[in-house]
Amino acid sequence: PRSNASIATCWATRIVLTQMGNTDSNSTCSTSTANSTCTGLLLPLAPRTESEWPIAVAAILYCIGLLYSFLAVSAIADIFMCAIEVITSQTKTVNIKHNGQDVEVEVRVWNYTIANLSLMALGSSAPEILLSVIEVVGNDFEAGELGPSTIVGSAAFNLLVITAVCIVSVPAGETSRINAINVFAVTAFFSVFAYLWLYFTLKVTSPDEVELWEALVSLCLFGVLLLVAYAADKHFCMKKVDPESNGSIVSQEPLSESGVSAETVVQSVAPNMSVEEASIVALRQMAQSRRRSRLWYRVNAVRGALSGRRLLSQMPLSTAPEKNLESETELSVLSSNGDFIQQEALEATVQFAASAYSVYEHEKKVTVGLTRYGNMDIPATVRFETVDGTATSGDDYVAKNGQVTFSISQSYQSIDIPIVDDNVAEDDEVFFIKLSDPGHATTVGSISVAEVKIIDDDTPGILQFAESSYSFVESAGEVQLTVIRTQGSDGDVTVNWKTKDGSAVSGKDYVSGAGTIAFKHSEGTKTICITLIDDKTFEKDEIFYVELESPTGGAKLGKIKKAVVTIVDDDEYKTWVDSVVRLTGLNMHRLEMGASSWRQQFHEAMTVNGGDVDSATCMDYVMHVLTFGFKVLFAFVPPVSFGRGWPAFVVSLFFIGILTAVIGDLANIFGCFIGLEPSVTAITFVAVGTSLPDLFASRTAALAEPHADAAIGNVTGSNSVNVFLGLGISWVIAASYWLAKGESFVVPAGTLSFSLVGYCIVAFLCIGLLLVRRFFAFFGRAELGGPVIVKYISAIFLLVLWVLYILMSSLKAYCII
Repeated sequence: PRSNASIATCWATRIVLTQMGNTDSNSTCSTSTANSTCTGLLLPLAPRTESEWPIAVAAILYCIGLLYSFLAVSAIADIFMCAIEVITSQTKTVNIKHNGQDVEVEVRVWNYTIANLSLMALGSSAPEILLSVIEVVGNDFEAGELGPSTIVGSAAFNLLVITAVCIVSVPAGETSRINAINVFAVTAFFSVFAYLWLYFTLKVTSPDEVELWEALVSLCLFGVLLLVAYAADKHFCMKKVDPESNGSIVSQEPLSESGVSAETVVQSVAPNMSVEEASIVALRQMAQSRRRSRLWYRVNAVRGALSGRRLLSQMPLSTAPEKNLESETELSVLSSNGDFIQQEALEATVQFAASAYSVYEHEKKVTVGLTRYGNMDIPATVRFETVDGTATSGDDYVAKNGQVTFSISQSYQSIDIPIVDDNVAEDDEVFFIKLSDPGHATTVGSISVAEVKIIDDDTPGILQFAESSYSFVESAGEVQLTVIRTQGSDGDVTVNWKTKDGSAVSGKDYVSGAGTIAFKHSEGTKTICITLIDDKTFEKDEIFYVELESPTGGAKLGKIKKAVVTIVDDDEYKTWVDSVVRLTGLNMHRLEMGASSWRQQFHEAMTVNGGDVDSATCMDYVMHVLTFGFKVLFAFVPPVSFGRGWPAFVVSLFFIGILTAVIGDLANIFGCFIGLEPSVTAITFVAVGTSLPDLFASRTAALAEPHADAAIGNVTGSNSVNVFLGLGISWVIAASYWLAKGESFVVPAGTLSFSLVGYCIVAFLCIGLLLVRRFFAFFGRAELGGPVIVKYISAIFLLVLWVLYILMSSLKAYCII
């Protein structure tokens, strides 16, 4: 039969590999797999019965069991990470000065970087860490191969495969850069240093054994990582303490996760939707306004795979208007009386003075202004860099990047970008200047990107409205219409404007007006403001017109010289808004990651998609049937709303420990049946199985987030934590045990040391590629995305590195090399 032939081929291949590796009589290669009994810490449950099974049947059953266990540990890790989210979201009250008065505000207890590298990293790495600890304890405190090899194999998969997938996941023509580059630099260093330290321990200081001091240093390096990353996050600045706040630190991050109010979001939703549709859009936009961690994406990825309750989609419906909520409201901190205080009370905000600039080649430079508002009592810094558009650096302008610093009370700064005057006739071209990496207590405002147009002639330009029609609700109070200047901006020009009645009547529905707009040299946009009158009576939608006329300075009028303004009556609209707000309030629980009660947990466990049956697919029903048993079992874990998340944290960690022990046994026995060395099983089946949820989460984050931090910025941190906690804890336990008995803790370097060297080599190459992509225009000046061909070449390069790592480590395991 074909199955017997396959097994025979597998065993023949294994025997050949083993014999090739044992040609040397002094070889240290392990051959225990061939002669050992396939047993583990908990499995097999019925050794005598299973010993009678055909090898092919046993291998298939254990493979299915291993895959099923990966699903189970992903499900309980979902609850575990929700508990971590609740724990790290806890707040405290501090006093700040606001308009000369003491105001109580809530700030996070946990610094985001510390939370990300401690509990959040533990959430995504718990199976690998516990596997190493359980293997040592269950193996009579002797070193095993599965745990350490899984940690190294998982690190290689995370760094190479996840990064490759994220690079190509960014849509064509777009890029994504790491924002917290200081923290990434620290974690990238430690992600290599951690594995170099392991090699140094196993091969240099005490070959083939681990002493207690080495184990303690490995564990303490986790604390060093946290301290250095925190210092990098704070830009190595000292915390500012308000002397009147009794020592309370006021430099903590405000609660940006609280998002914006339901009323604010609903008012940005198109009023032609039904109440139900508008409620869904409002919820999605509220979810979008919140800061999302890597845990959020991992939980969403796991639930999508296991037919659980999805967190709300990060993308708004197509019927929702494109609107930047952050530019309209930064309601992130609550005062003691329940009112919101704008975040700018705590932070300085820096943005460009205008979104568009024009410059002539013969001027040889363009001056771009930056304005600063909000907290004026602190220095503010922000970085800038130029980005190619149709204009290319070197040919049309001189690329420039650097840091802009505002001193205390300074509200304006400028950047000069050199322009190349090449005396060659060409079309107008554009490039961009982008703001990023704001300093301590500084944020980037809504105008974070400025467009600079290089004009090849001396025309004063064409003036017209940006849009031909505008719509505003009656209670908005004011209409703002944008007038743009295109195809030239030479000299000072003016244009007159005036309003004209339609069905809307001046004096009754709006305040009529007329005036003159003045564009100074190189200015590209101006705004006309018209006051609306809210008469508090029900009436139909009405319109009026705004016209441009009589341009001066040689400017001409464009095609859109008349704009139609529609006044939407909001008496009926207010009723609609109230209905949407009420329905949105009833569905606010959908924004929470975890369940608030046992009843909700069991309901979500027993229903497809957590109760969202309408959107369930055939695959959702299949996965629900397959995972029903352990989802109901895990529903007994205390809800994350109990005890600030700690009971759920402890109980789910206990379940993860049990499942990790089962996974270790299944992997060892499965590898035994098919003739794989434990180290090869670890870097392939186990490492990939435990890392797949992170792969899906990172890909989603790469598509949804404007920055690459949530996608790949945390990979290096998790790789470091795996070593410092996974091997640090297990080695401290084992080394202490053997020291108490007067013996040494033996850890054969063997294949592990070779894998460590291989990982360090590919890690250097991967991090080097990311640096090259960040600083060279050919790659798009970003870690993710960029030109299509280049990004696919980058991804293929990383995938080839991973395949080579697996291949070389496997050949070493069988002593072929």
